Amino acid sequence: MSWLPPDDDDLDPYGEYDESSVRARPNPKANRPRSKQRPAHVDAVVGRIVTVDRGRYLALVDENGEEEREVITTRARELRKTAIVTGDRVDVVGDVSGEEGALARIVRVHDRRTLLRRSADDTDVVERIVVANADQLMIVVAAADPEPRPRLVDRYLVAAFDAGIAPLIVVTKTDLADPGPFLEHFAGLDVAVVRSSSEDPPVDELLAHLRGRTTVAVGHSGVGKSTLVNALVPGAGRATGHVNAVTGRGRHTSSSTVSLRLPGSEGWIIDTPGIRSFGLGHINPDSIVTAFGDLAAIASTCPRGCTHLPDSPDCELVEAAERGELGPLGPQRLDSLQRLLTTLTRSAY
Repeated sequence: MSWLPPDDDDLDPYGEYDESSVRARPNPKANRPRSKQRPAHVDAVVGRIVTVDRGRYLALVDENGEEEREVITTRARELRKTAIVTGDRVDVVGDVSGEEGALARIVRVHDRRTLLRRSADDTDVVERIVVANADQLMIVVAAADPEPRPRLVDRYLVAAFDAGIAPLIVVTKTDLADPGPFLEHFAGLDVAVVRSSSEDPPVDELLAHLRGRTTVAVGHSGVGKSTLVNALVPGAGRATGHVNAVTGRGRHTSSSTVSLRLPGSEGWIIDTPGIRSFGLGHINPDSIVTAFGDLAAIASTCPRGCTHLPDSPDCELVEAAERGELGPLGPQRLDSLQRLLTTLTRSAY
């Protein structure tokens, strides 16, 4: 006896069903319309990002309040493409108790007043944010061991002027060499200078410049930056190192960017890892000219596309300097401006 498949009529003898009458189970997630609306998070608390470490952010909440505490946070999914850096002000939700094992979530980043940025090299226009909301850039350089590098300091100054951050130069190890010849490079700039010996950092003098401000410290490895930070903030415990006698270079000791509150002050010092290069590929030269207020007004009358360099034709700044119309410090300030503008065209360190 052979077996044959049943006819369709045998399966549905009354003809009540066909393919159009079969309805698949709906998938509520697939059929739900997507929305860009996000929760308002009205219960969020404001925090200051103190440091960043491998996808975790240490935030200080209730700053200067009775319940000030540090909270470990992660970023919300919608912020996965947003850079969050030391110095940022953020809105935090979730477990903000600060207890061991607690983890909160960053849901918003506040508008930044300033951004200190650098690029990988001078040909790279992709910016890397170093810190946010800093008021002052403390450029630490050694008078010797390692030898000072004026052009690297120029790069720091360019970044500070571009960010609208006031620069401060601190020369360490002045007991090893006279910093005078080095500082002559910056005589035309209105930048405060503090000198420090190896054994006796001028803490009081430095605090006078740092008090009430958020200052980010930068410098070449081995210049004594972390030593200064430890003197300013007792108990900070920032690692210090020495300079290699063969290469003349310092060893990287600080591996992370950390915000530290200055004792007895509303000021903050942000210590950054020592670096040997500071790319400026993202900088607009016009922002450097703007930083020289007395020269910027004259530069505004220059021909379109003027570089303001010594060989630039019909440059009003160059001609004013030749006529002696820039004042006593004018030639020095013009030289400093031209050197900083030239720095933008040099190769990265």
